[in-house]
Amino acid sequence: MSFTTRFAPSPTGHLHIGHAFSAWTAFQAAVEAEGRFVLRMEDIDTVRCKREYEQVILDDLIWLGLDWEEPVRRQSEHFEDYGRVLERLKALGVVYRCFKTRREIMADIARAPHGVGEVYRGPVAPMSGDEESNRVEAGDAFAWRLSLARCRDLLGPRFAAMRYLEEGQGEQIADPDPLGDIILARKDVGTSYHVAVVHDDALQGISHVIRGEDLREMTPLHVLLQTLLDLPTPVYRHHRLLLDENGERFAKRNRSVTLKSLRESGVTPDEVRAKFNP
Repeated sequence: MSFTTRFAPSPTGHLHIGHAFSAWTAFQAAVEAEGRFVLRMEDIDTVRCKREYEQVILDDLIWLGLDWEEPVRRQSEHFEDYGRVLERLKALGVVYRCFKTRREIMADIARAPHGVGEVYRGPVAPMSGDEESNRVEAGDAFAWRLSLARCRDLLGPRFAAMRYLEEGQGEQIADPDPLGDIILARKDVGTSYHVAVVHDDALQGISHVIRGEDLREMTPLHVLLQTLLDLPTPVYRHHRLLLDENGERFAKRNRSVTLKSLRESGVTPDEVRAKFNP
């Protein structure tokens, strides 16, 4: 299997130095492995994502010294692909409509037994078909959630046997249970990050997913989706996060450390890359 990795920013603002570290880490891994480096725009949030941000991201990455294969995949152009994934999961019987508001979800979590209620684990009893049809016809808002209980029933022993490789740490148990019944799509947004990233990683032949450790907890969910959809599971590497002088993660709202502001102030790419050293 050839080495292929990617950097997949969301164009909801300008890249900061933490993004630069993630992009550079993935790019260098591809160079060292003599493999492929893919750039993907995760722009399924069509309200917050802007083409002007995308152009600045491209300019920033070129300035930093990266290059990538063309064309760049824009997820907003492929909602039909993600819709087909959701239909496959529906056909497997592992997703359900959830009409509960966030307030109702939080109330359910609060009522759950101690140690069980940190996340939403689905309704106590399924909604009747008639009630569901009536609520859909009435135009009520809903989300499509992945039922871990149904996944466990469908996969049987395979559910507990799910594993993935974490680079440098070996084989890891893929236990999605701590995440509960995650939202995979909404009535007005036909996909989620989870569906799109799993589909696109398989489509683009991503062999190694290199991303920040803040996404580590999502990996078991992605392995579950890969198992349900008969997709390959990449090798994962979750790198450290760069922190500011206050020990906090960099954020897009902190404009002083965006790559655009740094390069416009005369900072060189070498000076930025020097900040990546431990």
